[in-house]
Amino acid sequence: MSQQQRMGGQPMIILGEDSQRMKDRDAQSHNIEAARAVAESVRSTLGPKGMDKMLVSSMGDVTVTNDGVTILQEMDIDNPTASMIVEVAETQEDEAGDGTTTAVSIAGELLKDAEDLLEQDIHPTAIIRGFHLASERAREEIDNVAHEVDPHDADLLKNVAETSMTGKGAELDKEVLAQLVVDAVQAVTVEAETGDTIVDLEYVNVETQTGRTAGESALLNGAVIDKEPAHADMPTDFEEADVLLVDEAIEIEETDADASLQLDSPDQLQQFLDKEEEQIKAKVDAIADAGADVVFCQKGIDDLAEHFLAKEGILATSRVKKTDLGFLKEVTSANIVSELETVTAADLGAADVDYDEDDELFYVEGTGKETHGVTLLLRGSTDHVVDELERGIGDALDVVSQTVSDGRVLPGGGAVEIEVARRVRDYADSVTGREQLAVETFADALELVPRVLAENAGLDSIDTLVDLRAAHDEGDENAGLNVFTGEVVDTSDAGVVEPAHAKQQALSSATEAANLVLKIDDIIAAGDLSTEGEEPEGGAGGGMGGMGGMGGGMGGMM
Repeated sequence: MSQQQRMGGQPMIILGEDSQRMKDRDAQSHNIEAARAVAESVRSTLGPKGMDKMLVSSMGDVTVTNDGVTILQEMDIDNPTASMIVEVAETQEDEAGDGTTTAVSIAGELLKDAEDLLEQDIHPTAIIRGFHLASERAREEIDNVAHEVDPHDADLLKNVAETSMTGKGAELDKEVLAQLVVDAVQAVTVEAETGDTIVDLEYVNVETQTGRTAGESALLNGAVIDKEPAHADMPTDFEEADVLLVDEAIEIEETDADASLQLDSPDQLQQFLDKEEEQIKAKVDAIADAGADVVFCQKGIDDLAEHFLAKEGILATSRVKKTDLGFLKEVTSANIVSELETVTAADLGAADVDYDEDDELFYVEGTGKETHGVTLLLRGSTDHVVDELERGIGDALDVVSQTVSDGRVLPGGGAVEIEVARRVRDYADSVTGREQLAVETFADALELVPRVLAENAGLDSIDTLVDLRAAHDEGDENAGLNVFTGEVVDTSDAGVVEPAHAKQQALSSATEAANLVLKIDDIIAAGDLSTEGEEPEGGAGGGMGGMGGMGGGMGGMM
């Protein structure tokens, strides 16, 4: 007797009334559609001629960028499958610093091609197995194609930085900025006892300033603090100053509970005020007795304290950011003091301190033996320009540091994708079973990168792909696309190079994400699962949000 017969002909319902469920091909199609929508939303940003996206938050904040991970993080995505693809970009950014758009685009292409295989009744596990084999082989071939380089080769590192910045806000002044990036990375590069080269980007601080051109950006030893002296009568320049870093307020200590005072005469009020002044004076005396010349305070400084500090000839500034205070600790070798009553000369650091009245910036250059740290001061005409410049420089710092640490580079312009795809196709002949079709599909997906580079440059993607394949079949492993001329060139000689680690990480992340989506054959949701749902409240701005946004709202970005 069947279960339905035992229930009197009625099916057993185990899910809540509002729950929805998708199974088998419906679930796979839904997931693939959502993932592809995310991938296609950033595809047009790829390459030197990629376009920018304007993102407007619910608060009205505007972000203009072509940085893949920034676009995906700013979009209001709440589709669970789409969020998994966003994680690919975030992982790529954390591990490699660049290549987020490539990773997401390849993940989307793998799923698009996998859907064709599913329609041929190839089981998802066979596709997953094939993708895994192809990914492992592709990573091995990247090792074979990669060129070993000298991590101290400044010209090569500059080419890596320029390649990363091309197509981003930093492109117009990329020669100047690339040199600054290389100098910054080399300034914080050390040789470990094991012989490995280590780049510690924690000691590279990035500050921004509007009102100037990007070409006027500079690399400075030490720290740059965007503050003013707390008092007009304070000195502003010191050589080999004793620097005190404080994270407590130089103000009257307030009680934890509200209190009220009842005064019978003006003398009592004066005594109360005198007591407050004594408290402030004691704090300033502790600073002066320790021998401090300059004070950077994370919290507020009382007006009376500013007056006493100025009389002592001490330079002070308040409301310094916590991150800046931490960086100053590295630059000056000072301790961060939490209680002024316990401060001693041993807590002080050493630095040359100068104040630029025109730019309203403090320049702090450490003079001690154990000091380290540099600051990239990025300048731009507007806040939007500076923000995008900072994102581009951040990616460049990451890829240059990866190149120094890893010591391997690859030819850019789609050259490595075409070469690896060719080798993976050859490998597919040795794979038995239906997995062979998945391996060949993986190779086709790799060629998405040169295709999109050509499309974004206004070139014919099919002709470009044919020319690139022909060049690689003739043995030119470095043949890539020059998007400015449309010609196939040796991109390695042209200085278009990328770190090998970033490319390997992109393939790993994309494959794992695609396999994760393909493994799902059942979706059970407590609420709405519709991909055609009503537009969320808030108008078109919410169209990118809910699960309906994958098919509709995000479609406008494809």
